[in-house]
Amino acid sequence: MLRAYRSVTEQSLHYFIRPHLGMPQRPIQSLAAWRGEDLRGGGREAQWVATLSATQIEEIEAALALARATGKPLSALSAQDFPLPTLKASLLQWLRNVQQGLGVQVIRGLPVTRWSLADCERVFFCLGLHLGVPGAQNRFEELLGHVRDEGLSYDDPTVRGYRTTAQLSYHCDAADVVGLLCLRPAQSGGRSRFVSSVTVWNELFQQRPDLARRLFEPVLLDTRGDGGLNFFPIAPCRYSQGVLRTFYHADYFRTAERHPEAPSLTAQERELFDRYDAIASRPDLYLEMDFAPGDIQLLSNHTLLHARGAYVDAADSKRHLLRLWLSVPQRPSLAALPSLLQESVRLLGALLAGRIRDRKRRVATRPMV
Repeated sequence: MLRAYRSVTEQSLHYFIRPHLGMPQRPIQSLAAWRGEDLRGGGREAQWVATLSATQIEEIEAALALARATGKPLSALSAQDFPLPTLKASLLQWLRNVQQGLGVQVIRGLPVTRWSLADCERVFFCLGLHLGVPGAQNRFEELLGHVRDEGLSYDDPTVRGYRTTAQLSYHCDAADVVGLLCLRPAQSGGRSRFVSSVTVWNELFQQRPDLARRLFEPVLLDTRGDGGLNFFPIAPCRYSQGVLRTFYHADYFRTAERHPEAPSLTAQERELFDRYDAIASRPDLYLEMDFAPGDIQLLSNHTLLHARGAYVDAADSKRHLLRLWLSVPQRPSLAALPSLLQESVRLLGALLAGRIRDRKRRVATRPMV
């Protein structure tokens, strides 16, 4: 039986292999280049926030009953198992908003408090099947991440931050779209923040064009144990036919130098990350929201960065979000095909070299029996 999802490797390659035809020579103008101050208040949230109607919720619950009756696990479900004859049009419009518009869509009103955890997982995963191709989020092929505190410390460089209560710096996930569904909010804190990476690049280009251009050259990314290697080089920015695609991970770029084989960050790289973060943290540029039960947040990992505030759980209830990663297949233009081939060769070569390097190190440091 064919899988309805992608492995973490398949999804990551799809995401990171981005067309690149040269660096932009001026600030980029597009719907994705928004400023938070222009999208707050005065009814302007309607551009990126929608609330499900009673009729739409009824259709979702009818689809849930059908999906549950199949007895299939998440990995075997298909969009046909969760039919949405009228809601599908709205879902596709929300996806267009994420892929071709502002890069963010919030959908409110799922009645998660009256569903079991298994049904919440079914609904969220199956909504994703109507939007794109779900992907595994780690080497264990977990299709839904459970974003909650597991009592771990973010100071441990092998721990992924979503398993802690810590503040998370601006980052992107390795998928075209990341979706979050709130089951329970925190007692306090945990506010979600996101900003246009296109706007951040534009501001950086106007301040320091040399640093903006540096983003088109590789930097080292700390994998924190995923992918079969410790770190590999990735170019944060790629540009093709007027579209800037950005992968940025403030903390994982900085911690790559902890590995013995990795060179230390250069003074220019430190300055770049510090200035980039400072721009992204300007209140006039970012948007924030507090999650309520039943809120879905869909974000583009190509045109947005997202972050999270630290939070405190109640004694008897933990903050709990479900996370979904989606690939959205698109047909590239003929002009972009040569660059996609070059990017493929570059990325696959870097991954292979990194795996060989780290395998040699593991063998060399293995205790003698």
